[in-house]
Amino acid sequence: MASAHPTILLTGAAGQLGRELAAALPAVGNVVACDRAMLDLADPAAIAARVRAIAPRVIVNAAAYTAVDRAETDREAAFAVNAHAPGVLAEEARRANALLIHYSTDYVFDGERTTPYDESAPVHPVNAYGQSKLAGERAIAASGAAALTLRTSWVYARHGQNFLVAMQRLATRQRELRVVDDQTGVPNWTRSLAQATTRLVGQGVGHLVECAGLYHLSAQGATTWYGFARAILEENRDVRVTPITTADYPTPARRPRYGVLDATRFARVFGFALRDWQTLLHECLHSPPEPACTQPVH
Repeated sequence: MASAHPTILLTGAAGQLGRELAAALPAVGNVVACDRAMLDLADPAAIAARVRAIAPRVIVNAAAYTAVDRAETDREAAFAVNAHAPGVLAEEARRANALLIHYSTDYVFDGERTTPYDESAPVHPVNAYGQSKLAGERAIAASGAAALTLRTSWVYARHGQNFLVAMQRLATRQRELRVVDDQTGVPNWTRSLAQATTRLVGQGVGHLVECAGLYHLSAQGATTWYGFARAILEENRDVRVTPITTADYPTPARRPRYGVLDATRFARVFGFALRDWQTLLHECLHSPPEPACTQPVH
């Protein structure tokens, strides 16, 4: 039945999350994967044309402007991709009677709390990137589309540009790495996020439409960037990781000091949860960097 194996439009297919989704989603749908060259999310007309040409049952938006520091001076580009494009995708999803799955971030919060944020916690982004992602969430909500907005945090993989790749690269050049130890959050492996998304779609589009809304999708536990770095380089005895403060490492964009997401609601509604971040990191470090493509399940 077509409804059991829907057409899925995937955006951002060349990104670190998109690459994992492009490999995982064929198990539950007929995937049309678009990278930036095929679909520029800064072009609203192109978005509408592509969605209407493909007529998907599910749209998975893995495209994002993620250069947090650059966004401070490149707000227009950040908002084009993170705010305006999700709104257009949502409008087109509503027009096509499709489900939109979109990813957001812990950076919609100011980080002033010391206990995990649930979906009802007040939002107050402290940088342009967080502001653009929050605007995207609000555009989706205002569209009236059936959508799952999934907030996650500290996304990493063994490909692309991210903290894990940076630490491993620096460890080949330096004997000491100085890493911030007063920002707390949860690392999330892109492959686990892609697998979770695939499992969601496998529950059926109708069920997901009924459960549409905002959810936190995050691994369990918490750590600091220093703790994350220590775990990444645990088997590397040649590099010393030294804790420093945020003040010791100034950046153009302010970071939340605390961004742990409470994923209880997601687990309750969908019946599964991500494992703890240490287990997933260990699995990541001992898995192939590139995902293995899955075969369709009919």
